[in-house]
Amino acid sequence: MSQTIPRRSLNLRRSVLSVPAINLRALEKSHSLDCDAVIFDLEDSVSPEKKEQARENLRAFFAGPPLEGKERIIRINSLSSEFGPADLDLVKALLPDAVLLPKVDGPRDITDMGDLLADADAPEELRIWAMIETPRGVLNAGAIAESGRTPGSRLDCLVVGLNDLRKETGVLPQPGRTYLVPWLMQVVLAVSAYGLDAIDSVFNDFRDEQGFDAECLQGRAMGFAGKMLIHPAQIEAANRHFGPDPAAIAEAEAIIAAFADPASDGLNVINSGGRMIERLHLVQAEALVHKARLISARKPAR
Repeated sequence: MSQTIPRRSLNLRRSVLSVPAINLRALEKSHSLDCDAVIFDLEDSVSPEKKEQARENLRAFFAGPPLEGKERIIRINSLSSEFGPADLDLVKALLPDAVLLPKVDGPRDITDMGDLLADADAPEELRIWAMIETPRGVLNAGAIAESGRTPGSRLDCLVVGLNDLRKETGVLPQPGRTYLVPWLMQVVLAVSAYGLDAIDSVFNDFRDEQGFDAECLQGRAMGFAGKMLIHPAQIEAANRHFGPDPAAIAEAEAIIAAFADPASDGLNVINSGGRMIERLHLVQAEALVHKARLISARKPAR
């Protein structure tokens, strides 16, 4: 039997808010928000003439009070662009939790970035996230995720970018994402095979609460760890939909207790309340309870 590859990260990634680095007010507000992670964006949300100012904003922000209880990710411009090298220098100086690469087409993009970070003696804790937002990125999702299992790889997470993918394919933005579902599931399958996380794409109309709820429910059912957000108004719903509900937590605790029973020693399959459960369910239960405890231990946003 092949060995199941465990998820590498047990971080909370229910709500991943994108904040334009050019927006000083939004940067400061990120301290008070209850999102799990913040993407400081230097790419799409910053016009070319304001790229340098956005980098200076991030320098000042990172020099200030730490962003407590949240992952810090900097999305850079493509290294092949005129802005990418300066963005990478900023990442090396600020040492966020991760660098987010735009428009990743294949595993070479990941290995090249890993080599650049290694050459700069960046700590191993500085991870790589990858935007999957091109046709080639979707087609190569498995190979990209597999690159995260190579020795020394920093790849932690794939983030789906449907706006660019729609633009390049001509797929219309329809409710239910009917024609996009196969591509979304391809990304989820890729990360599941190699122990990474996948973050669902943004929902563009932050005023459409019903539509956002429906898309969160869909993404959770597909297996995404969380959702990329464009507005603070979306945080509460994302946390609720992608977080463990009380019934799931109770079931997970029951599974853990059942395997902790001395009568279960040495058994890979046991009967718990009339249901046959395997040790792989124990691994899933422990991960869920761990995340529930992380949520409970979170300090209230200030």
